[in-house]
Amino acid sequence: QVQLVESGGGLVPPGGSLRLSCAASGGTLIGYSMGWFRQAPGEERKFVACINWNGGSTSYADSVKGRFTISRDNAKDTEYLTMNSLKPEDTSAYYCAKRRLYEDERSRAIGEYHYWGQGTQVTVSS
Repeated sequence: QVQLVESGGGLVPPGGSLRLSCAASGGTLIGYSMGWFRQAPGEERKFVACINWNGGSTSYADSVKGRFTISRDNAKDTEYLTMNSLKPEDTSAYYCAKRRLYEDERSRAIGEYHYWGQGTQVTVSS
């Protein structure tokens, strides 16, 4: 059973940066499209960014475009979300997700992802 593990969350002041990481135990991320989603208390989980299985295509929510970058390192079998110019409204639990089938295309739809991590908290506050 594949388990995804996120890391890198924390408390950061407005304008600061963080890099989230996502790795898999009991499986691999290589060859699978990946996504990041976030969920604030009392709100639905929302799309943040996704990357195609070969790293050749990405997509971002309008709210993070130009500030966040999704990437992957196959040598480390790890996916990243680099977040710059953070705002208080970016405060959320962040979740990485993996599509079920090998070489499935990237997707912005939460229902297209089969495997989820436990989440890592990002708090943007002075």
